Amino acid sequence: MRNLTDDYALALTTAHAVTAVPHFPSFGRLAPHTPHADVIMVEAEFAHKGGDVEAQTTPAQTIVETSSTEKVPLDDLAQKEGFKLVEFESGKGEDPKEWDSRKKCMEGASRDLHASQEVINLTVSCFVLGFGIGPLFFAPLSEVIGRRPIYCVSIFFFFVFTIPSALAKNAATLVVGRQLAGLAASAPIANVGGTISDIWAIKERGIPMAIFSGTIFLGPCLGPIMGSWIGQRAGWRWIYWVLLILIGVVFALTIVVPETYAPVLLKKKAERLRKETGDDSYTTRAEMDRLPFASTLKVALTRPFIMMVMEPIVLFFSFYLSFVYSLLYLLFFAFPIAFAHVRGWSMGMTGTSFVSIMLGILVALAGLPYQEAIYRRVTKDGNFPEARLYPMLSGCILLPISLFIFAFTGGNPAVHWVVVCLSGAFFGISMILIYVAANSYIIDSYSTFPASAMAAKTLMRSIIGATIPLWVDQMFGNIGIQWGGLLLALISCVITPIPFVFYFYGERIRSKSRMASKAKRVR
Repeated sequence: MRNLTDDYALALTTAHAVTAVPHFPSFGRLAPHTPHADVIMVEAEFAHKGGDVEAQTTPAQTIVETSSTEKVPLDDLAQKEGFKLVEFESGKGEDPKEWDSRKKCMEGASRDLHASQEVINLTVSCFVLGFGIGPLFFAPLSEVIGRRPIYCVSIFFFFVFTIPSALAKNAATLVVGRQLAGLAASAPIANVGGTISDIWAIKERGIPMAIFSGTIFLGPCLGPIMGSWIGQRAGWRWIYWVLLILIGVVFALTIVVPETYAPVLLKKKAERLRKETGDDSYTTRAEMDRLPFASTLKVALTRPFIMMVMEPIVLFFSFYLSFVYSLLYLLFFAFPIAFAHVRGWSMGMTGTSFVSIMLGILVALAGLPYQEAIYRRVTKDGNFPEARLYPMLSGCILLPISLFIFAFTGGNPAVHWVVVCLSGAFFGISMILIYVAANSYIIDSYSTFPASAMAAKTLMRSIIGATIPLWVDQMFGNIGIQWGGLLLALISCVITPIPFVFYFYGERIRSKSRMASKAKRVR
């Protein structure tokens, strides 16, 4: 007489049968007291031979053979013996087959590094947090030593610190590597705004700022598209190898980028003239007003924090832009639910759904020359920062509309996927309209310290964005994407008045600031 031992239960489990059998050590000991004492699991025998149990049976068809050749459904046997079969609850994401494509891709890293999914999500948080902390140092330093050295150092170390992520043997290496990579890669986020103000006059910088703002969001949308296919076809490590190749190309281009910061260029010119003529009287305004380097560095490093606290424009626009930035990260988690879980798309196709957001971004960028025409007409008698806010006034209205559409369609499989993608396109349009206008408004309002103002904004944006991977799964898992999307739409409605307030009262607010432009609207 043979009992159903733990080995057979384990064999059934490792065969990935649909019906999950609890691994009770007492199962075999209880069997002799039952009418089916001498049971042999057909699935277990099949599993030991390397067969695919799932291809042969379904939960309702799982069969047990007894010594008397009687075939008994496993569910009936469990019911007779008083066992409670543990199975996955449909729709709760317990079954790996129900995981969204993002989790399936990241599951590879989680499995290889023996880490929980929360730890893998932490790599995203650390990278985004690095984006916020780095500009606090890179942006002020660029206003002391110039833009070009900061770009070169930033991209070089971004390249270096991406290598540990590709070679990581444990989760700690991956987390630390992404944190350092985020810090290193953060300089362009804040300094490009300063570079644009160095090169283009106020009336000319609208289109360059729009292109910069567009690339900030096209990149994160392109990432899931490329990463999902690379992860699906080649594995998660190749995502970092491809990234490393791209960073190498960018670093090669960065080496030939010229310096644009006027005080640094004039300082070099003065040094050259002094050397060529032997006349030490050649100098610059910055050199005449120069403080000791330690004092200059102290002022530069504390300036972003001061602007964050003391400047209402920086504070409120940073909060608004942080919310919009967070929405993009939230959609990185919500789209896989709407397309992979609800509609059964593959990992690669789910990543492709982000094309809808990219199309919205491109549509918004294509329409910005019209905004520039409006800006030139409004400022023909004199420039004033509030003239930059027209796109934001329309974008802040379109934003909640896009979120309402997603909330009411994303979780409903009966709604065609095109409608969900339409919400993504509307979101892409509103995001660019808001970001281009807000970035331009901040730079025009603080044209003396644009990099510091952008660094302050980037800090708040990144801190809020870094928290999202830590709670977004719980939010959508507990309340669903319908209620989660509705909550986000209602929040966007609450903060909609912010750009209108600054459009009408921005001039008065700037007049009370020690750092902001005092330009007035000619009425």
